[in-house]
Amino acid sequence: MNKVLVDIQNITVGYDGNIVLREVSLKIYGQDFLGVVGPNGGGKTTLVKTILGLLKPVSGTVVFPDKEVKHRTGYMPQIHLIDRKFPVLAAEVVESGLMAAKNMSKSEKKEKACAVARKMDIENIFRKAIGELSGGQLQRVLLARAIVNDPELLILDEPDSYVDKRFGTNFYRILKEINRKTAIVLVSHDMETVLSNAKNLAIVEETLDYKALTV
Repeated sequence: MNKVLVDIQNITVGYDGNIVLREVSLKIYGQDFLGVVGPNGGGKTTLVKTILGLLKPVSGTVVFPDKEVKHRTGYMPQIHLIDRKFPVLAAEVVESGLMAAKNMSKSEKKEKACAVARKMDIENIFRKAIGELSGGQLQRVLLARAIVNDPELLILDEPDSYVDKRFGTNFYRILKEINRKTAIVLVSHDMETVLSNAKNLAIVEETLDYKALTV
């Protein structure tokens, strides 16, 4: 059995007195590929934010048994949350994923970012400002940032919303390759895609229903 990366026990989470998640429990294991689906407003993104520590539960606990995993969690937010007017280059966005890597020199960080850029096929846009990028290009940059530090847990919130067709054919192949060493939590509205790629399924609609997709 793979180790437990995140142990969520009976969390209730809300905003301004309105409950969004109620008594949700979930364990995320090493090398899991967990698909998170549910209706808009059902609590998918709230669950992600709670795991990341951006929201504090009203009750219940979110525990990382190995505290290092919390520091080695990659996160790719929804694209509409990104301020595309902010004056930053694609290369700088990717390199920012290595801010916590204190043992790497500046040149090593640049080299690592370039290696991931090649993997994501974004070398040709690396020196462009994010405001110049298409939705699909920005999505690739954000994924590169999320994986550049070789995370043990990777959380993707609606990552396929703006992936262009050329890259889309490779997107889930890349995720499966990442999944060999990294647990993935994929939030998506596309049930068919989730069922085709995930190992387990969490259906979130205030409460959570967990289903194993593989034996």
